Amino acid sequence: MLAALMALTMVGVLGACGGGSDDSKSASSSEAESAYKEKDDVAIDASLVDDMVKNDPDIKGQTIYWLADYDINPKNNQDRSVALSLFEDKYGAKVEYVSCTSDTKFDTLASRILGGDPVDMFPYEWDAVPNGVTKEQYQPLDDYLDLSDDIWSDMSDVIEMFKYKDKHYVVPYCLSDPLLITYNRSLCEENGLDDPYELYKKDKWDWDAFMDMMKTFVSNAKDGETRYGINGWFGQAMVQSTGETFVKYDGSKFSNNISNPAIEEAEGVMEEIMSLGLYDPTWYGYLPDDGSTLFFGMADWALGASNVKADPNPDYEDDGFVEENDLMIVPFPKQPGSDEYYLNCNFGAKMLVKNSDKGDAVAAYIKCERLAAMIDEYKDAAKEKAIIPEVNAQGKLKSYVTEEQYDALQDYKDPKNITPVFDFGYGMGSRMYGDGEYTYETRGVMNNLTSALLNGDKDSWAVLRDEWSSVIDEVIDGYNNK
Repeated sequence: MLAALMALTMVGVLGACGGGSDDSKSASSSEAESAYKEKDDVAIDASLVDDMVKNDPDIKGQTIYWLADYDINPKNNQDRSVALSLFEDKYGAKVEYVSCTSDTKFDTLASRILGGDPVDMFPYEWDAVPNGVTKEQYQPLDDYLDLSDDIWSDMSDVIEMFKYKDKHYVVPYCLSDPLLITYNRSLCEENGLDDPYELYKKDKWDWDAFMDMMKTFVSNAKDGETRYGINGWFGQAMVQSTGETFVKYDGSKFSNNISNPAIEEAEGVMEEIMSLGLYDPTWYGYLPDDGSTLFFGMADWALGASNVKADPNPDYEDDGFVEENDLMIVPFPKQPGSDEYYLNCNFGAKMLVKNSDKGDAVAAYIKCERLAAMIDEYKDAAKEKAIIPEVNAQGKLKSYVTEEQYDALQDYKDPKNITPVFDFGYGMGSRMYGDGEYTYETRGVMNNLTSALLNGDKDSWAVLRDEWSSVIDEVIDGYNNK
């Protein structure tokens, strides 16, 4: 279930930018970046980047081979993405798509590397570092990207978070697919509850407020009415709202952080949620629209469908956009007493494949993605496209996002406002992260640590921690000795 959820997470209605396991059913199923590219087909003024690319290496006429289960070139009648337009028009280079399936992409990558077949660029997956690097799948970008360039300043802390053995194999150009809480403002008001977004803006959105609101909402149920505090998928976001990770890396060695007190507190909150019956495990894929559930935990891809469920006939402004509605989104609450909010999300990045001789060209493409994500004119164009309501062939509304929601999302995805978290434990192969046979015994350690309390496999964090701590020790010892 976790892999399926995270694959869906990548199909973001608001523009994904990239995360995964040892197999192709990874946290960042790359299919959704294709969905992002399909929404990014805006006409652009490429001259805006003239001064930013004029001193870059000459790659005119070069072709980079992009191996993935989706194409970043336009298809049907789509326009090019901003990044591809810049890459082709400013650098004079192109991308050739090497097709594979989601199930075979890692096998295809390995065979092409070993066989000497051309392959230069590959989707970023959570498994890239350290597992992919130790498997000799990727090479660092340090020789090809000037990370001291001002264009990377806002992402510098994020980039350094991925540094492995003093090298930068992963250079994120944006954050994507944040795990958020969707809620209905009217439902909050009817139950005498504060608006979480207003609490967030006042720096008062923490676990205590979160729990108090759910308890009050459930206790307000009328006779015969069943209510829940939260639905969806949120265990990983709950743990990472502490800013802590199960696996620590000091630049040379990994260490086991499972006994961290902040993590224990977060797991304790999940224990309480389950013991009080606040969690509804039913799969909806959107905020339930029957008034039975206060919060819905999921990535931003679910917001458009939630909006339609809540209000299938919204009022449109003169510009054709939906200005606002009852639904709103907030990041997961912070730990009480913390000065910061921490974000569980994916990362937009591309990998330079081992033995590729197109390092300059791959770096140029990554730079184009960064420019597309940071320049105001390109961001404004992306916003205009993102808030256009989507309809099906029959003209029926499929999805929409309000301007207020979109602006809030961009705020959450700005690392200056909320600190993103990456746990190297997700990059240590299928023993640490993977669905296995969808059982407690075969799922990855990281899967169990963030979901076993919520799905009822265990009812005690102490038991859960003690069962898996030695496995973490064993796995990280293996990587420390490589």
